[in-house]
Amino acid sequence: MIKKAHSLVQKIGPGMPGRGENIRLAFEATGTPYTDVSNENKEGINDVLAQISADNVGDANNPPPLAPPILKHGEKILISQSPNILFYLGPKLNLVPNTDEDPVGIYHVNALALTALDGLSNEAHDTHHPIATGDYYEDQKSEALKKAKDYRANRLPKFLGYFNRVLKGEASKGGEYLYGGQLTYADLVFFQCLNGVTHAFPKAVARMRESGDYDLAFALYDRVKGLDKIKAYLESDRRQKYSLGIWRHYPELDDE
Repeated sequence: MIKKAHSLVQKIGPGMPGRGENIRLAFEATGTPYTDVSNENKEGINDVLAQISADNVGDANNPPPLAPPILKHGEKILISQSPNILFYLGPKLNLVPNTDEDPVGIYHVNALALTALDGLSNEAHDTHHPIATGDYYEDQKSEALKKAKDYRANRLPKFLGYFNRVLKGEASKGGEYLYGGQLTYADLVFFQCLNGVTHAFPKAVARMRESGDYDLAFALYDRVKGLDKIKAYLESDRRQKYSLGIWRHYPELDDE
């Protein structure tokens, strides 16, 4: 565990739940104090911009990060990329199995988190930016309609079906959590990604929930959402509102 949790500093893009939200949830779920630089300080965004500036070449210990989220721990450690940050934090926040008892458990947890990020974050983002991330949605709307249709019909069921199957498996240890019978950061990533997809595609997600084909996956979502610390966080002003980020709600992309 981290003895000086207050020294953890998270630098993330401000104003909306993005990739850094997975890191926030890890801190919130474990009651670990952290400093959310870009959202707690009006000048914090300048710190983030300095980190990702073309002029920043890093230091003796750290290469420069490409983009947030960025975790700073102490004076020397600077880590970027959400799954990489979670892989670092997992053992420290007790969000992975004990490696002495389960030497490969941390890798299974990471694989599950990466899978959620692939199908419920990256692919969800690509529905509204299927051609170029630098172009406006309105400039690729016809392609987005086609991409979203395939996502709703094929990709979203594939990934929810996978996580439902994981929860049926013996390695889940009871079907309440994805791995080992305990809350891990994979569960938090799954929750956040499905929460974002629910914002973006409320009709499609409602149909999938009502189908009964993914009951275990939705039960996990509800379980994580109902955890005392997570519930308190979601109801607080620390939780940012969805906007024009990874998960965007365009009604036309959610139509049948």
